[in-house]
Amino acid sequence: MRIIAACGRYRIIIMLNSLHQRLPRSTALPANSSSADIPRSRFARVRKPAGEAALAVASLPADSLGWSFLLAARAVAAVRDGKSLTEALLALGKEASAARAAAQDAAYGVLRRHALGDFILGRLLEKPLTHGATHALLLVALYRLETRPEAAHTVVDQAVIAAGELAGGVFKGLVNGVLRNFLRQREALLAAAANDDEATQQHPRWWLARLRRAYPQDWQQIVAAGNSQPPMMLRVNQRQLTPAGYAARLEAAGHSVRLVGESALHLNKPVPVDALPGFYQGLVSVQDAGAQRAAVLLDPAEGAYVLDACAAPGGKSAHLLERCNIDLLALDIDATRTRRIEENLQRLGLSASVRVADCSKPEQWWDGRSFDAILADVPCSASGVVRRHPDIKWLRREGDIRRFALTQTAILDALWPLLKPGGKLLYATCSVFPEENGAQIDAFLVRQPGAERLNEVQLLPQEEHDGFYYALLRKAF
Repeated sequence: MRIIAACGRYRIIIMLNSLHQRLPRSTALPANSSSADIPRSRFARVRKPAGEAALAVASLPADSLGWSFLLAARAVAAVRDGKSLTEALLALGKEASAARAAAQDAAYGVLRRHALGDFILGRLLEKPLTHGATHALLLVALYRLETRPEAAHTVVDQAVIAAGELAGGVFKGLVNGVLRNFLRQREALLAAAANDDEATQQHPRWWLARLRRAYPQDWQQIVAAGNSQPPMMLRVNQRQLTPAGYAARLEAAGHSVRLVGESALHLNKPVPVDALPGFYQGLVSVQDAGAQRAAVLLDPAEGAYVLDACAAPGGKSAHLLERCNIDLLALDIDATRTRRIEENLQRLGLSASVRVADCSKPEQWWDGRSFDAILADVPCSASGVVRRHPDIKWLRREGDIRRFALTQTAILDALWPLLKPGGKLLYATCSVFPEENGAQIDAFLVRQPGAERLNEVQLLPQEEHDGFYYALLRKAF
């Protein structure tokens, strides 16, 4: 199938794979293959057309499906250009709440299934589509066709209308042709995708190879959790009431809830924080049950001098302060994120010293007073929380793991001299990759003979919590 579109004095000809063309052979990765032989997961950087300052203009009704497609495409295109999804969605802050919610749902869905969408487009287009906004729009429309097959006609119609707002409408015919070709070839395309490792598992090939090596019995569980919708978990401020007491308030407000572990509450249906009783009065915070293990494991004594070295956005700092009276110094290298620590503590009625500083360079901020306890929630690949941040799977590169490990090593070595003899340091990541976790601590214990490993926990992502690693160390001398 050939699409011809006029653009000024040029004509664009794009060949689409037709129904009768044979689908390319799958490039499935065998379970024992090395990721070193596979090209990196790819987000092609696309030059934005001159004069196209934004992906969407205000010519469509704000409550239309086409408008939500454009907003979602804006977010997806930004991620493909290297931004985080969180940052990309912030740009939609001025949109109507319903349109913003629909766009957010679509953007998350596209990125959770990005490998499948790219696989399908790769077979429907003979050549890569270099217009990033249109490529993103096609991914959004394909996602909706898969999740709303009963509305196929509407989805195609609205996607074509949305395409009219991009590049002067030059790609409307292309969008129409690709989507209708998908509907005709759907079963054959999905059958081919079922033989492709990346498209089936929805993770980059190098990522899958690492998981298979590290967790031969559990890698499928980790992948399935990473592709799932995350639960909404709550942490109750026990300075004000008990988890059981707050659960009763939730149920009285019509929310179904259950206790997870000792104190986390699982809302069966996620809601905006505005709908949580007493949220702005500091009764409760949103925090994964796995993240709530940090304060319990470190367990500082009353009156202890405690450092939270990489504290933003402040959830673990707040939990430490909720559990007991301590003198807490919270650091983060990012000034914007540091303000979030202050905002969270203020909402909860808690206080701490909060500073913008690089914890790996104590000569720039440390006053010489040793700490009784240190929480080192270090920068990491975030491979344990991809169901909450699906863009991570596609923004990370395999070489990033080594770079994170070097940063983690620098932080551990810088913080250890600041700890009192007999003091405790809790090393924490939200990663499932051993290089950032157990291997990191094994190497540290070799460098520091005065360090003792008291406890070690590797939480693999599952229904009730994300993936986290914790190692509790004590300084013998």
